[in-house]
Amino acid sequence: MSDVAVIGAGFGGLASALRLRKLGHKVTVYERLASPGGRAQVFDRAGYRHDAGPTVITAPFLFDELFELFGKDRKDYVEFVPLEPWYRFVFDDRSTFDYGGTVDETLEEIAKISPVDCEGYRLLVKKSEAIYRVGFEQLAHVPFHRLGTMLGQLPSLARLRGDKSVWDLVCAHLKHDKLRRAFSIQPLLVGGSPFDTTSIYGLIHYLEREHGVFFAMGGTGALVQSLSQLAEEEGVEFEYGVDVVKLSTRDKKIVSAQTATGDEIEADTYVFNGDPLFLYNKLLPAETIPMATRLKRDKAKLSMGLYVLFFGTDRTYEDVAHHTIVLGKTYKELLDSIFHSKSLSDDVSLYLHRPTATDKSFAPQGHDSFYVLCPVPNNSSGIDWKKEEPALRQLVVRTLEEKLLPGLSQSMVEPFCMTPDDFEADYCSFQGAGFSLAPLFTQSAWFRFHNQAEGIDNLILTGAGTHPGAGLPGVVSSAKVVEQLMKERS
Repeated sequence: MSDVAVIGAGFGGLASALRLRKLGHKVTVYERLASPGGRAQVFDRAGYRHDAGPTVITAPFLFDELFELFGKDRKDYVEFVPLEPWYRFVFDDRSTFDYGGTVDETLEEIAKISPVDCEGYRLLVKKSEAIYRVGFEQLAHVPFHRLGTMLGQLPSLARLRGDKSVWDLVCAHLKHDKLRRAFSIQPLLVGGSPFDTTSIYGLIHYLEREHGVFFAMGGTGALVQSLSQLAEEEGVEFEYGVDVVKLSTRDKKIVSAQTATGDEIEADTYVFNGDPLFLYNKLLPAETIPMATRLKRDKAKLSMGLYVLFFGTDRTYEDVAHHTIVLGKTYKELLDSIFHSKSLSDDVSLYLHRPTATDKSFAPQGHDSFYVLCPVPNNSSGIDWKKEEPALRQLVVRTLEEKLLPGLSQSMVEPFCMTPDDFEADYCSFQGAGFSLAPLFTQSAWFRFHNQAEGIDNLILTGAGTHPGAGLPGVVSSAKVVEQLMKERS
């Protein structure tokens, strides 16, 4: 079988390496960082551990499948713990809404806010299931590089009203503004505004309802380590600190990948697990990129950027949930400033991760570990993050202190942050976008960067910027597309 070079050891690269190894290929993974995981790095500071990347695990069966390929059990490598609630929402008036658990438990929470919306929620779940059955079960693992595949799905997408937004979908079923905000927030977890993101992403409601929301004990980093351990056990080789800076081509094929140290990587097939915009802007010769791909590249609408503040506390906040979403004073106005005017606001909405709610090993005894994620404009905004970060940090800390973490200013330990500049420098994320392409209808399926690279026969893409999209379920599913493409070649 052929030699495969996987460039990037994020979840898409790890899952692709495992699936291609199962097919019998000789697989080597090259990673520019010192450890696997891509954006799912782990930071240790003064006894506080922080997952730097994704923290919400849904569709656990996708990870189970990777171990089952080799007759092994994921539970022997890493433990998944179900969370309850899945998320706690804190509104501007400090009222809360706990989402998760059974349907009846969710309906009880909805009834506290708006009893008339209980039936609307039931109908929303039914609609979400219909989208899930098509958008996830039928399409997430299918290659979309042929236009005919897309044309064949247009009737289904039309029936599901994929041209509508997630906000439109939610508003068609729920009346109360608080519930509309809570149930439309999911696109932000994959890089999009609910006012722009295609309603196909409404499938997330049913995905969570059907499969639950989990945390990997030891953190997402422990899940990364379990996958890399499995890969090594099965003969996948890893080389770290390898920064690929150029792909040399001849006759519509890559003939070598050149590294920053001047070495060359030769393989029969290359799997790229990185930002397609970085690939098509920085790595491939311009003359090899077809016109259609250049247009897609140049007109691409990117996800928002992320400001992430990591910190410990010298006390515990036992009443704070594992996942908390703090909603700001405004909703559409704030999202418009992030995605459209690309300006900083004096209002923020925040996602707070408290892993010590579930796993006490993340902090010293009697302490807590946190990270708070604040959606911000990406670097196409021209914002000077070194200049703006101190004021933004003060706003984030003040918001948390007022709404959720009293006394935070006095109890905070070892704070540090990441801005879009860090995403651009550390992860080769084009313009510092947190999730590559925004999840618009016009940037989904065939309209997204294809898994089978255009113009290069032996290059396949995996990860957030290609089909089916961002988020762990999408990224891990993209490895199934890689597997299918390799099977078609044999």
